[in-house]
Amino acid sequence: MKENVLKSFWRDTYATSSPIPYIITIQVILFVLTHVIDLLSFSDIVSSDLYEVVVSKLSLPASFSDFLAQPWSFITHPFIYRGLFNIIFDCLWLYWFGNIFLTFLNRRQFLFIFIGGLLLGGLAYLLFGNVPFLVDNTATHFSTNALGLAAIISATALLLPTYEIRLFIIGNIRLRTIGIIYLGLQFGIYAISNRPAAIAYLGMILFGLVWMRELKRGHDWSSFFYKKFTRRHLKVVHKNENTNIPLQKKQHSEIPNQETIDEILDKISMSGYESLTSREKEILFKASKQDQ
Repeated sequence: MKENVLKSFWRDTYATSSPIPYIITIQVILFVLTHVIDLLSFSDIVSSDLYEVVVSKLSLPASFSDFLAQPWSFITHPFIYRGLFNIIFDCLWLYWFGNIFLTFLNRRQFLFIFIGGLLLGGLAYLLFGNVPFLVDNTATHFSTNALGLAAIISATALLLPTYEIRLFIIGNIRLRTIGIIYLGLQFGIYAISNRPAAIAYLGMILFGLVWMRELKRGHDWSSFFYKKFTRRHLKVVHKNENTNIPLQKKQHSEIPNQETIDEILDKISMSGYESLTSREKEILFKASKQDQ
């Protein structure tokens, strides 16, 4: 019997450990809702420009005094987009780099670097948004998930600098090159239009690079919060009737240790993903599924 299309779509898209579909869905829903309001304003159904009011209230203001009047904007600003092409390309970049990131690392690390980029970037924007020289002749509000995306892209590019992606017409191009071009162009755009956002954007690029460098050295910052906010549960050890070996012990032996993972990541950084043996790829795959 043929599977229901909606059920298949839900399973393949949302019934996974990846948070990326949920992030994109929230962005698309809010984009549609805000632009429905824009249509109402354009058709004179409402007298005031309700669209501008709603978007400005959900976007992060540069002025700290304005922020105190709308503190919720610190949470909502990553999901607000004005332009169609802006949201399309940001979603595509998040999908491409996010899935590459999750292929080699885990969901906890993805959420740490992405949410950390959004929160730290938002704080940096509020801080530099009150410097008179920086806010002169620039935008007064900031929205989109660009700060979290910058951290993801820079971290992934440092993790897999020689990893190649085939682009239409251009051909194969290394991840490091793609990351440098994209981040450089985006930083230049913000430097012209919104200088506080440009500084915050640069800070989140550095945040992603520093986090990945420390991860390669064996210091996973995300594990600190994971261990701090999760409770340990008593595990029940089951016997395997065929081998009479505790199942828990057998599973534990299959989990690669951190030293092995670090060696594999160093090899990728030096020679690229294709230099890995099938066994090393299998170890990295198992490690990426750990703690998800």
